[in-house]
Amino acid sequence: MKEKVFVTNNFEETQKLGENFARSLLASPQGETSNVITLYGELGSGKTTFVQGLAAGLGIKNRIISPTFIIVRSYKLRIKDKGLMINDFYHIDLYRVESERDLEGLGIEEIVNNKNNIVVIEWAEKLKKYLPQKRIDIKFSYEKDNIRKIMFGSSNQ
Repeated sequence: MKEKVFVTNNFEETQKLGENFARSLLASPQGETSNVITLYGELGSGKTTFVQGLAAGLGIKNRIISPTFIIVRSYKLRIKDKGLMINDFYHIDLYRVESERDLEGLGIEEIVNNKNNIVVIEWAEKLKKYLPQKRIDIKFSYEKDNIRKIMFGSSNQ
């Protein structure tokens, strides 16, 4: 994926960007793009707002709240279209995690490596051990007031 930069002016535009991103994921043949999306940025920079839009774009009707205290929240998907077979959407928030040792027993490695999942990880810099080489990295930054700069790139480290 070529790096792309977007500027959103409010909460609604950030959600809409997430929705549009979900549609582009679903339009890509399975395996052509990564099913793991890593999110980086300061607290309050728009990561969870983006995930809310992404989930809506995937057809999830539930209210999306950050799983800060439980770390992992899953949502059932049954997408079988155009060769896609996506079973679950995982929203992982590592804000409170101090070390990768805190994640043992949560099944993170299995979640991330299952190609039938779409996985979004907030504060992904805390999960280096389990991050796949092929992933989509999204960086969020404040510009001013409600304006956010959101940079999409891919990682093949």
